[in-house]
Amino acid sequence: MTNTLWMHWYQAIKALRPAFSRQQTFMWFVVCVAGMSVRTDNLGVSSIVRALALKERCYGYLLGCYHSSGIELSRLAALWTRTVLNLFGERIERLNGRPILLADGKKIAKQGKKMPGVKGLHQESESNTKPAFIMGHSTQAVSLLVRAGSILFAVPLAIKIHEGLVFSNRDKRTLLDKLLNLIIELKLDEPCYLVADAYYASGKMIKGALAQGHDLVTRAKSNCVAYHRPPVRRGKPGRGRPKTYGRKQKLSNLFRRSSTFSKIPSPVYDEKNIMIRVRCVDLLWRPAGRLVRFVLVEHPNRGRLILMCTDLNLEAADIIRLYGWRFKIELGFKQAAGVIGAFDYHFWMMEMKPLKRRNGNQYLHRESDAYRRAVRRKMRAYHVFLFAGVVAQGLMHYLSTCYTEVVWHSFGSWLRTIRKGVAPSEMVVTMALRNTLSEFLADCSDSNNFAKFIVERQDPSRADFFRKVA
Repeated sequence: MTNTLWMHWYQAIKALRPAFSRQQTFMWFVVCVAGMSVRTDNLGVSSIVRALALKERCYGYLLGCYHSSGIELSRLAALWTRTVLNLFGERIERLNGRPILLADGKKIAKQGKKMPGVKGLHQESESNTKPAFIMGHSTQAVSLLVRAGSILFAVPLAIKIHEGLVFSNRDKRTLLDKLLNLIIELKLDEPCYLVADAYYASGKMIKGALAQGHDLVTRAKSNCVAYHRPPVRRGKPGRGRPKTYGRKQKLSNLFRRSSTFSKIPSPVYDEKNIMIRVRCVDLLWRPAGRLVRFVLVEHPNRGRLILMCTDLNLEAADIIRLYGWRFKIELGFKQAAGVIGAFDYHFWMMEMKPLKRRNGNQYLHRESDAYRRAVRRKMRAYHVFLFAGVVAQGLMHYLSTCYTEVVWHSFGSWLRTIRKGVAPSEMVVTMALRNTLSEFLADCSDSNNFAKFIVERQDPSRADFFRKVA
């Protein structure tokens, strides 16, 4: 049983092999993911060397893997998405037969003066632990909602840095365009529900999602304005073009008509015995140029909220339920940062011009080709590191969801409350993988290529201590 977790882990990650030009590059990437899955500290690449008791020279090989041009990132994202869909199967949360995608931005604090893409960022949060302004990387991510019994996980599919660099002043793409391109790279072959926060409530986002076959569920801004349908002309047509929009309607004013609201049990995740007041209305929204379903919500504890959805057949309770699941991607970010260390990369570009405090975008259209290539190479290393974290977290969710009992059996530690049969967190899976790693590596048969690859590169003195501790 001790080897079961790692064997399933390795069988799952083997599906990503076609995205690598060489077997050696792929094996080093697997080592990176394994190290992130078992390390006890999140101090960059050196922690992977310590976690797996590798030889000192392997540090350079790991850096070479992150900077390798033999990794096709767009293909890797598509393969990982296909792998996630195959691994979780019926456990994927669906509504009307559609998978549910969660999208959000994540700002990563970075103080490096020689790190491309770092810029001054403003972050809005109700938490007093987050400063209003930071220097860092601005990323956007997409996750897939998966159910394990009563627990929901946001399994990450892709993440990329989408701000900080301007290679050409002809590039007019916004963050919304880049998120839509990120979803295209996933190569999904079925329509989905895309759930995002109010930042993505825009006509460009709606049109882009519908063009890919997806419907958007998001929160409308408090000052949102929509239009009723134009009145139908009767009799002989008059002069001029028929009206496209009817009477203007400020959505916040609809809360005044209490008689039009109905009471329903709250469909929000993990809320019980709470009644909310809702009203559903289909109006024309000018930025999208089409009818959009608006849901006005009055919650006894959370106050008022206006949601919007492009699927006009979706019930108000389902729209509220979908948006209530959005926080799962934020919880995934927290686990990725604290447990996996997916954002703790420290790759410097020595020949880069040092950044100033509160620096904005870095404009590179006047720099030399060699300088621009060096910047792209470093950004590629950041994206490979981020994607290794995505794979590590996704495989932890896979083991937690599909092999729950084996994970708890291999946990070997103490928690105040252990609920048998309930899918464990990433921290529990990390400890289970760490406890079973030494026995997995002891099986260096020809069929276990990954274990053999690591053992051949371990430092004998530290490897012996590693096995005794494990």
